[in-house]
Amino acid sequence: SSLRVLQEEFARQSSVWGEKKIVHTVVPSWYERPGYVKAMSGLIRKELDAFTPEQIAEGTADGQKCAKHILFSAHGVPQSYIQAGDPYQKQIEDCVEKISELLPGEEEGVKVHLSYQSRVGPIEWLRPYTDDVLPELGQKDVKNLVVVPISFVSEHIETLEEIDIEYRELAEESGITNWRRCPALNTDQTFIDDMADMVLEALSEPVQTVTEACVANNVGDIDLQEIDERMGVSLTGIGGIGAESDLNAQARLKEGERINGRLAMFGVAGTILVELLSGKSVLNLFGM
Repeated sequence: SSLRVLQEEFARQSSVWGEKKIVHTVVPSWYERPGYVKAMSGLIRKELDAFTPEQIAEGTADGQKCAKHILFSAHGVPQSYIQAGDPYQKQIEDCVEKISELLPGEEEGVKVHLSYQSRVGPIEWLRPYTDDVLPELGQKDVKNLVVVPISFVSEHIETLEEIDIEYRELAEESGITNWRRCPALNTDQTFIDDMADMVLEALSEPVQTVTEACVANNVGDIDLQEIDERMGVSLTGIGGIGAESDLNAQARLKEGERINGRLAMFGVAGTILVELLSGKSVLNLFGM
């Protein structure tokens, strides 16, 4: 969505942001960067190592093969985004796999799970949902769990409230007795150093414009033809990326995504109102 907004702004104010005014380049993704992966794995390992011998024994008391479990909880998106070609789900799965390669495996008593959180509205979002997975883990007698906010780089309401309060309460009610939450990266030095290196590398590589990044990431919900005309993009795309048929195909979800966004806003507002009036989380009101 940030790429989409940026592209629209560049198109609206070409006299300010046009090619002759400013040269820009886009880093379209960095989920696979070694420094980022190393920083995440280091934070997770600290939480794994914090379980006591008694807790580890409790984790295998009911015949569990793995005493420790990791749940990567990523921010969800509507399933329609993925169907339209958004690479987010594949990138999350690849990211989790790369981080997991630097952590103990099942043969060392650690099992990895992946789920998606923060869905709102009646539409289908990426599954499995975190609030479905936690009770399932409890039913499987999981006792020791490290929850990792994988697609978040800093602490905010979806880590401090949704994970730390609502999901923790749900986990404990489901029988997961030893809960740990991996902190977000925040100002982790390994992470910051890697981001600095990434910027320097991007400045020395061929430029990728915001339009090229939108096409490469299958960004929809914009009038691509109108914006391309404003920015002087030919029918064959910029730098050979994106033919007219590829670009126009992304516009088909425009109205549907606008509706999704409005439903999401209504859902968030309704949830906040219910919790303010009742003094309880929505999960509690539904007996969860």
